[in-house]
Amino acid sequence: MSTSVELAWEPTAERIASARITAFIAWLAERRGQRFDSYEALWQWSVEQQEDFWAAVWECFGVVAERGYDSILSDPSMPGARWFEGARLNFVDQVFRHRELGSPAIIFESEAGGRGEIGWPELERQVAAIARTLREFGVKPGDRVVAYLPNIPQTVIAFLAAASIGAIWSVASPELGPVSVVDRFRQIEPKVLIACDGYRFAGKPQDRREVLDSIVSQLPTVESIVWVPHLGSTALPPSTVSNRRVVDWAAACAGSGILETAALPSDHPLWILYSSGTSGLPKAIVHGHAGIVMTGLVAVAFHSDLRAGDRVLWTSSTSWMVWNAHVGCLLVGATLVLFDGAVTGIRDLPDWSVLWRLAEREQVSFFGAGAAFYHACLKAGLTPGEHTNLTALRTIASTGSPLSADGYRWLYGAVKRDVWVNCVSGGTDICGPFIGGLPTLPVYVGEMQCRVLGAAVHAFDEKGQAVTNAVGELVCTRPLPSMPLFFWGDQDNRRYLESYFDTFKGPADENVWRHGDWLELTPRPRAVGAVIYGRSDATINRQGIRMGTAELYRAVEAFPEVTDSLVVDLEYLGRESYMALFIVLRPDVALTDELDKRLRQSIRTALSPRHVPNDILQVPQVPKTLTGKKLELPIKKLLLGHPLEKVVARDALANPASLDWFVEFANKQSRL
Repeated sequence: MSTSVELAWEPTAERIASARITAFIAWLAERRGQRFDSYEALWQWSVEQQEDFWAAVWECFGVVAERGYDSILSDPSMPGARWFEGARLNFVDQVFRHRELGSPAIIFESEAGGRGEIGWPELERQVAAIARTLREFGVKPGDRVVAYLPNIPQTVIAFLAAASIGAIWSVASPELGPVSVVDRFRQIEPKVLIACDGYRFAGKPQDRREVLDSIVSQLPTVESIVWVPHLGSTALPPSTVSNRRVVDWAAACAGSGILETAALPSDHPLWILYSSGTSGLPKAIVHGHAGIVMTGLVAVAFHSDLRAGDRVLWTSSTSWMVWNAHVGCLLVGATLVLFDGAVTGIRDLPDWSVLWRLAEREQVSFFGAGAAFYHACLKAGLTPGEHTNLTALRTIASTGSPLSADGYRWLYGAVKRDVWVNCVSGGTDICGPFIGGLPTLPVYVGEMQCRVLGAAVHAFDEKGQAVTNAVGELVCTRPLPSMPLFFWGDQDNRRYLESYFDTFKGPADENVWRHGDWLELTPRPRAVGAVIYGRSDATINRQGIRMGTAELYRAVEAFPEVTDSLVVDLEYLGRESYMALFIVLRPDVALTDELDKRLRQSIRTALSPRHVPNDILQVPQVPKTLTGKKLELPIKKLLLGHPLEKVVARDALANPASLDWFVEFANKQSRL
């Protein structure tokens, strides 16, 4: 439970006056006659009068649409809420309403591609050209266009091009191995693949053509490929191009023309993200155009305080929803600062100042990263404020995992005293925040500032009762526009319901969204703050990128020496996460250094370097239920310090004696 009331930062009168949330409150008073004496009162209105709130957002931003909505929320059911019915719009139109801006649309720096800028007119030209190429490939609204690309301008351009014609976008970072990529893309049967030959990381080229060849061989629906020679390769493996049309990026992007956008129904799919469960294939989460535009505007304008011309740097893999949220900053005309490379530099010794120097060079006003990055900078003894000029920096954002109290203190002590630290918690599931910040509120050490407008977030105890000043499950009791439309291939919404709605019910037996985070709400004078204590489910969340345990098991249990396995990812407040892989070996096999090394390499290759465990440990048995299900979540809770009797009943197990090893291990861990 949080007891901290240490004040870290208080906004100045000038900062409050200039904030976009202040302008919105004034707009509500002038145009709607509605007045609020605190942020908490505004939030309360936004969740209790949802239709009024979202109508105000639509009108205030002047959302670009060929046709307006007939109703804001015609069905409030979760899942299945129907938002902005009757409207016809396109995410891309909201972006290119800023086409006349003189500021850059994109600034990029890449180990492989160097530094450059793209202005708004040139961005629109390239998007129009790629869209034309996609149409030549026969891409129509609803077709899937996927990419195997890093955080480079081509990825942003390809997304905007696909979205402009109503194609459904999905992307995976080239650091992911073939198992992870195929498990995602094969589900959605893509028609076009946009892929690169590799990337450069820490000064070393990473040729991914063989991996790409393996991926394409398992995607029979891919008819055409746009080839991005990021490392300068001139050719694809022959088997990759067999029976497929291949066009080089330069050719696909050539020429000029007017960008033509399709006016789409509000619930037309925009992109597919992946949030893995603990068994089976990754969940393919589908978000719609209107939902992402509307919640994106609220998150970017009000809770990030961004406007046209602001320079926004988020360090992110393209496989993390933060990449999508970063691209969403274009909705308000902000400039994307893209970084493609190692945040620790290219030398043998880590250099954690790479991004801070980039922020100085590009006069970044908004700097965002995962909490793990800030903790690493702190441990390295870095003091960016002493060695870089961060005058332009107004906001530092953190997400992915809880930022510790020491992390807050380091940002204010070693980076910049007069800066708004904006900690955010949300998820791939809603492609946005549930909990966030506000530039008009004070920042308390260890806490996020407020619940996001429109998000009816509460902490529920095990009885389904809302609690404050106590840790409970993060729930959302009313729909949000960016909640998933559906999961791709999910018959009768079965996985959707099981993922979020199998725990709590509302007073009228309506579904309540359970997000899978431990949350404590902390009432403060002007708003209710929040502390996230990590994941309450068994999903692996490494540096913000979620991975289902089933994906790791496939890589590990392919070894003939391994007969069973169990993985848990433990997140602690104020400490680095700890991921342990427990394996059962054949009776005649021992866990040697050589086997440990091979297992780690298999995980690195099949999934990603992020998902290599901290420790691999040999165990006698993996605890299982009577139906054969691995006890991932109970073992996770046990290792986090919960009493055994509170997390599992021995008589519910097929092998109750298997728990003894884990109880002993948990006791040892607690003494470390």
